[in-house]
Amino acid sequence: MRRVVLAGLALLAIAGLVALGFWQLERRTWKLSLIAQVEHRLSAAPVAAPGPAGWPRIGRDAAYTRVALHGSYRHDRETLVQAVTNLGSGYWVLTPLVTDRGFTVLVNRGFVPPDHKARPPLSSVPVTVTGLLRISEPGGGFLRSNDVAGNRWYSRDVSAIAARHGLGSVAPYFVDADSVSEPGWPRGGLTVIAFANNHLQYALTWFAMAAMLAGVSLWMALGRGRA
Repeated sequence: MRRVVLAGLALLAIAGLVALGFWQLERRTWKLSLIAQVEHRLSAAPVAAPGPAGWPRIGRDAAYTRVALHGSYRHDRETLVQAVTNLGSGYWVLTPLVTDRGFTVLVNRGFVPPDHKARPPLSSVPVTVTGLLRISEPGGGFLRSNDVAGNRWYSRDVSAIAARHGLGSVAPYFVDADSVSEPGWPRGGLTVIAFANNHLQYALTWFAMAAMLAGVSLWMALGRGRA
């Protein structure tokens, strides 16, 4: 009876490890499809940023779509969000842009170092912006919650920023602006797009563990039988 119980437990464990391996292969297929979709969006020509009619359908499958907007910035309602980039630590500059289509979008104009945190008022001449549509980042950053009352931000939480600055109804996404040829700050075009894809290694690990457990179980069973 003891051998039967042990054999049953070993079979269950082996089946579980094999199932985990196949699950990782399914995750790998999904991840490769996601990467291909994002690469296609990045290489496509910019499209008009979604207006209010399309907001209910905005989801993560729209992330990194190249979009274009035309309108005027409201520099008096800018928000600085802490950031770490390949240029060092500093802030993202999020500025509301009132589009010529009548709605407002938060635009991440780019990165500024701490010594450029304070800047003189800027004009609100009409501009055309191209960039990547990004999904709101509610709550805060890693181990740090946004302090709405203190106006200290660690993530680009669109709805909270809009409420803090009295922007009213804004698009449920923000746009990472492309880099521009003019020198100075903020510096756009610093979006990092990287997807970890270690699912094949994980799958092989689970399959290897299943094979080792099967081998050890068989060796023990044969050894017990001879004894």
